[in-house]
Amino acid sequence: MIAMEEEVLRVRMPVENEVFGVVETKLGGNKVQVRCQDGNTRICRIPGKMKSKMWIKVGDVVLIKPWPIKGEERGDVVWQYSKAQVEYLREKGILKL
Repeated sequence: MIAMEEEVLRVRMPVENEVFGVVETKLGGNKVQVRCQDGNTRICRIPGKMKSKMWIKVGDVVLIKPWPIKGEERGDVVWQYSKAQVEYLREKGILKL
């Protein structure tokens, strides 16, 4: 019998006040509307250093860092999760979106 090795996934977890979210709509430019796990809907921007690296689509799961001012309404996209990472987070019960 061959022992199947489990694939090790490295998944970025939220730190400090970061929160999970799902992209609802693209607003043009570098802005997206995100429904966050804490119950708020935020308009989030994709920072310049990540804009060319991230191709965000509607339905993608992202990690949001709320702004210090207007944190309930605005934020920055910090990370975008792959489908395998989202599945892992849901299996572990961390992601409830």
